[in-house]
Amino acid sequence: MTISKKGTVLSWEQRFNIIKGIASGLLYLHEEWEKVVIHRDVKSSNVLIDRNMNARLGDFGLARLYDHGQNSHTTNVVGTIGYIAPELTRTGKASKSTDVFAYGILLLEVACGRTPVVYQPDRNVILVDRILDCLQMSNIFDAVDPKLNSTYTIEEMELVLGLGLLCSHRKPEARPTMRQVIRYLNRDEILPVFDNLNSFGSKRADQIRSRFKALGLTDDSIITASSIHSSSVGEMSSSSFEITGR
Repeated sequence: MTISKKGTVLSWEQRFNIIKGIASGLLYLHEEWEKVVIHRDVKSSNVLIDRNMNARLGDFGLARLYDHGQNSHTTNVVGTIGYIAPELTRTGKASKSTDVFAYGILLLEVACGRTPVVYQPDRNVILVDRILDCLQMSNIFDAVDPKLNSTYTIEEMELVLGLGLLCSHRKPEARPTMRQVIRYLNRDEILPVFDNLNSFGSKRADQIRSRFKALGLTDDSIITASSIHSSSVGEMSSSSFEITGR
């Protein structure tokens, strides 16, 4: 994923502000509006940025509403490959937690400058696995977008990578709420330490492929879907649906 504005790579400060802006928007949708709104398609190509570098979450075509205190009754699997939570392919039920999963993948994409999943003839490249490999080798910053030229705040980058892994945890109960995400990003709460990397479902290429097949998707559609949003976070738009926290 190339995060750029008219050929200029977005700085880490700009990216971090975008991350926080989308988190505030999702918190508003999940907890602060009169209804619960599940976006169901959180991804980089649905993040739009205005000339003042304010991030908006757009495209609510798949969104669903329900009352606070109730459960979603949606049972059809929708979303974008690479951002779909594993439980969605089993139950078909979208939830606030499945939005959190997609947000976690978005965090990793913004930090690393790579699409979530790319199928190549010789090997399958899964972003989460690459980050986990770097983490296991105690070189997690090797996964960071090289276009940043190491010009980022180490503590913030470490936080975003760790939070991205936590949000995209394969177990829904292990993921934070968006309110907790905001607290982590604002340093009001300390991010948990990852003691067991296996719990993140490392080496998930085969699992992801099987999920796609369960949805009736071919490898060709996987390649197409994983590449269409490769340069979208830095795009400018004034027609997006503005989501801001209170």
